[in-house]
Amino acid sequence: MASRSIFVTWPIEAEARAILERVGNVRTSHTEHELPVAELAQLVADCEAIIPMGAHQIPDAVLAAAPHLRIVAVAAVGYNIVDVAAASRRGILVTNTPGVLTETTADMAWALMLGVARRVPESDRFVRAGKWTGVYWSQLMGADVHGATLGIVGLGRIGQAIARRAQGFGMRVLYHNRKRDPEAERSLGAEYRPKAELLREADFVVLSVPLSRESRHLIGAAELALMKPTAFLVNVARGPVVDETALVEALRSGRLAGAGLDVFEEEPKLHPGLLGLENLALTPHIGSASRATRLQMASRAAENCVAALEGRRPPNLVNPEAWRSA
Repeated sequence: MASRSIFVTWPIEAEARAILERVGNVRTSHTEHELPVAELAQLVADCEAIIPMGAHQIPDAVLAAAPHLRIVAVAAVGYNIVDVAAASRRGILVTNTPGVLTETTADMAWALMLGVARRVPESDRFVRAGKWTGVYWSQLMGADVHGATLGIVGLGRIGQAIARRAQGFGMRVLYHNRKRDPEAERSLGAEYRPKAELLREADFVVLSVPLSRESRHLIGAAELALMKPTAFLVNVARGPVVDETALVEALRSGRLAGAGLDVFEEEPKLHPGLLGLENLALTPHIGSASRATRLQMASRAAENCVAALEGRRPPNLVNPEAWRSA
């Protein structure tokens, strides 16, 4: 048991570390900064398991450097940081942590929606800068969220959690998915729309789709042109789902009222055009960043890792073809 080596790319919560220590020796990076690929490849050379925390990339070069590697247990729902095809070819299992961050990420979508609609970030800057000299009728007027039409692109776990919250705000809920979801329509009162129709009708459009070849730049200049000039875009999915250059132009020109972004195309770099705009709420990819949720994510990743090292099929396996070939 003790000979097994597990590498965690960032310091991990003590409770999750204890789960891992049941089956092997745990080594962690001492920094939360992303490690260069060459350095990471050296650190994992003797490992049977890797748990990438955050945005650490696990390309084929890292997988190839670890001949004993059996699992990459991602501590997130999205697993695009791993070259899954290369892992499958090598018989390496890849897992993620669905479900545990659903409600927290839905909360974040609502924080951004309310924040940008009611101009909370702008108002905060206004007060801190000493510009507030009294209460004036037209000062920092925003948009109502209650009673508005919410369009959700991607009605998976997180999308449905966002829709449930909309019921308390008396909102009409539209959704677009690859497939219709009759059960969600019944339980949430959600109405299916083709993407173009949803964009035309919604006052708030929230993106909650995984990143894939098909979803990259799902929202570009053509899609933004369909939205109402009074509408707001919120992205808690992945940054590349939105063409940021097109978004900046739409916001700058007044074609779109505002946006709330927790994710960006080239994280942690921001499109320079975003920084000069007031009609934005920006957060640094913290959709799942509550203490309770991050602990659950780390613990779920650890449990997936332990299952694989004990010869059991991990509960959150995303490449079952690797399990068959293992």
